[in-house]
Amino acid sequence: MSTNRITQLFNIKYPLIQAGMVWASGWKLASAVSNAGGLGIIGAGSMYPEVLKEHLLKCKKATNKPFAVNVPMLYPNVEEIMQIIIEEKVPIVFTSAGNPKTWTKFLQDHGITVVHVVSSVKFALKSQEAGVDAVVAEGFEAGGHNGRDETTTFTLIPMVKEKLDIPLIAAGGIATGRGMLAAMVLGADAVQIGSRFVASNEASSHINFKEMVINAQEGDTKLTLKELAPVRLLKNKFFDDIQELYTKNPSKEELQQLLGRARAKKGMFEGDLIEGELEIGQISGLINTIKPAAEIVKEIIDEFESVKSQLHQF
Repeated sequence: MSTNRITQLFNIKYPLIQAGMVWASGWKLASAVSNAGGLGIIGAGSMYPEVLKEHLLKCKKATNKPFAVNVPMLYPNVEEIMQIIIEEKVPIVFTSAGNPKTWTKFLQDHGITVVHVVSSVKFALKSQEAGVDAVVAEGFEAGGHNGRDETTTFTLIPMVKEKLDIPLIAAGGIATGRGMLAAMVLGADAVQIGSRFVASNEASSHINFKEMVINAQEGDTKLTLKELAPVRLLKNKFFDDIQELYTKNPSKEELQQLLGRARAKKGMFEGDLIEGELEIGQISGLINTIKPAAEIVKEIIDEFESVKSQLHQF
């Protein structure tokens, strides 16, 4: 792994990245994953600027390893967020939900490695043209907000690999060493894992949500709200309310009114499993334990190496 393009780019031990998820990815999780040899990411999408600064300061005290920040570029305080990132000398930034041209050169001029998250070959190429250092290609199995084309990871990764020259990180539907190996066989240089780390001790998500994740079965998540921004959710009363509204051919405004404000915070951070928005990936059906992030990293890497050695026998 020492010669891997992503481990070299980020100066990390394993080509394993913990996704920057809203309401789950604070400094405790990011530092734990980085200390275990992966790349931990603080999810700035659910943080006010002053909260992000607090998490950055605590993360730097908790680890001397590289870590990153994920910044959705549609964030209303994005200029202030970027300034804090510069001031606190964050080494790596993952941008998402926007045009990679907007911030890539600015960040790189300050010595920051930039990665952009995409859901299609088209946007992967646009990211490469914008000069990013690497791309995360995310299949629609993933939790949270997704691409409109519903391209699966197994299809997306080889398609992007065929066109891309820069390092490629696979995301969506990956939670095990076997999944990691499969993604890398398909052409990825590394994997980004979200849902598995939601069910970790260090994740800042509510224990009610974590327990619902580990009890989820195949088919318990679904992509919805495509008219606003496609999002994969666990099925609950709020999800049923969306489905009921769809029977009335709702307008975007009516869907937005039902969604309201802070619905994800209510579900994922405050633990309201009835009225909250519960964002998680399809792979939740394969997750059945809550454990320390370091154990999750070790478990994934050990299985990756074991299965890889078994395949050499063929």
